[in-house]
Parts: sequence; structure tokens; C-alpha cells
Amino acid sequence: MTRPATVVFAYHDVGYECLQALIGNGSNVVAVFTHDDDPAEKIWFKSVSALAREHGIPVHAPASVNTPGWINRIRELRPQILFSFYYRNLICQEILDIPALGAFNMHGSLLPRYRGRVPVNWAVLNGETHTGATLHVMVKRPDAGDIVDQEEVLIGPADTALQVFGRVTAAARQVLVRQIDAIEAGRPPRRVQDEAMASYFGGRRPEDGRIDWTQPAQRIYNLIRAVTHPYPGAFTELDGRRLYLWRAVPRLEGTGIPGEVLSTEPLIVATGSGCLDVITLQWQNGAEQAAADGQHGLRRGLRLGVALAAPGQSVQIFSTET
Repeated sequence: MTRPATVVFAYHDVGYECLQALIGNGSNVVAVFTHDDDPAEKIWFKSVSALAREHGIPVHAPASVNTPGWINRIRELRPQILFSFYYRNLICQEILDIPALGAFNMHGSLLPRYRGRVPVNWAVLNGETHTGATLHVMVKRPDAGDIVDQEEVLIGPADTALQVFGRVTAAARQVLVRQIDAIEAGRPPRRVQDEAMASYFGGRRPEDGRIDWTQPAQRIYNLIRAVTHPYPGAFTELDGRRLYLWRAVPRLEGTGIPGEVLSTEPLIVATGSGCLDVITLQWQNGAEQAAADGQHGLRRGLRLGVALAAPGQSVQIFSTET
């Protein structure tokens, strides 16, 4: 029995794991569309293109699939199913209408909450205690189609975005494996999203990691763990020099002017409410170091957060899925 022809649009770890699940299931993947890695981006995730080529699946990485030429080529593949797993670009409605059994996207949140870009980073930044992965029908509006299935994962109070993303990746694969047979049979479960519960968040840029010391310590702590390695990082400035804070712990006690260095060993900085115990830091172009050793060049009474005179151009380097 011939399995339905399937076209996969995929990138990043979720794309890799979901494509691997389809291959392991014996699905008939006739083509994979992905992205060429950006040399300006830190590539820390698995390669979808390498996995596809390893299994003899044709790989394409056009700048845009939403052109007459690529739309025709996809139509010629006669796909019955289309999957999008952390593919970074929107796919036009003309392509979504091609597969008779439907087009499906895997999103890194519990829809309808956290529609949009980098939902895991936003969930950590906003102090959420859980998120998940959702497989849904693709429609014109991003992340708004009927839900097929979803799996919840927990977010611990000290978890980084990378740790949560690992759990979301595993959940995504689990959801897909549960529903592959139903989708290929043309009978996937569907339930309409509750628009009253919907929220949307846009992409983040490296400049969005700038620390606002007037915010509460907990909020700043959440920012640090949301954008710490392998993401661009949370940062502040002193006399035009950028200082990255990679790890920290919030403290409710302690008062001072927001951004004021209250102690150097340990390194304690006042916030709008409470203070922040900095664990690891890094001056721009310097080496990452432990803050407790006192070799960071800061002293009591200094105020962090002096704006750079001429901020560099922001480049969006970790917007991923839609």
C-alpha cells in the first residue's frame, strides 16, 4: 500500500525530530524544504537538510517558496499532506490548498496562547509555569487553525529557554507520532481554537535583551534565563561598554537606586523591586567569568544601565517558527 505523498517544511531541532519521526514511521516524504544556515547566526541545533539527504529525500532551500515557479514545482509533487515544523517563513495559501489531506504546523506553545514567534522564549520571559507543543491545521492566519493535538510541558522556576525548548521538542515528536496514522488516513481530530484565550507575540532581536533596571528583580531574572546561551543574552551598559549577564538569582531583600552596584563579592545589583545576585557575566569582547571572584572591574556605587551612545544595528537572529 502506497503511503500518502508528504512534503515537509522544516528547520531547527523540532524540524529534525519530527522529520525523523516521519521517516521512522515509513511515511512517504517526497521532498523537504528548509533554510540555508545563516553564517551570522550561531547554529547550535541539528540539521534537517543533513537528515533528509542521509535518507535520500530531495532537499530544497529557496529564499521564498511563494513564487509561481516553486508553487508549480510543489504542485507537480502531488503532495497529499504538508507539514511545517519550525519552518521560518510563512507559506502562502495557494500552497496550503494543494494537499488533499491537509496542511499541518507544529507550534511551540499550548495554542491559542503564545501564537507567533519564539514562543518558548516569551513563555520563560513572562514567568509561565508550563507551555507545550501543538499540532494544528494551517490556515491563512498564523497559528490560528484547528488544533489536532497538543502536549504540555512544565517550566521550572530556574529553567532556561534552552532547557524548556528541549522538552517542547520531545513533546512535538510525541504529538506527531500520536497523530501520523490519523492524518494519513484523512481522519485527524480537530477542535476550534478559543479566540478569547488567544495571545500573540512577535520576534525578538538581540537589542531586546537590554535590561531595564527599574523592573522588578524577578522580571529581570526571567529575561536573563529566557535569552541566555545559546541565545544572544541579556545585557546592560556602563560608560558605553556592554556587559552581558548570563546567570543570576533574584533576591527580594535589598534596596538601592535601580542599577546600583550594592556589593561586589557577591555581585549584587539593585532593581526596581529587590535586587539581583549576578552569577556569571561577560564584558563585550571579553571572556565569560564568574562574578563572585570580584575580577569584573565593578565597584560599589556604580550604576549600570548607561545607554550606549550609538547602538549597533539590530539583527534578528533567533526568530524561528510561526
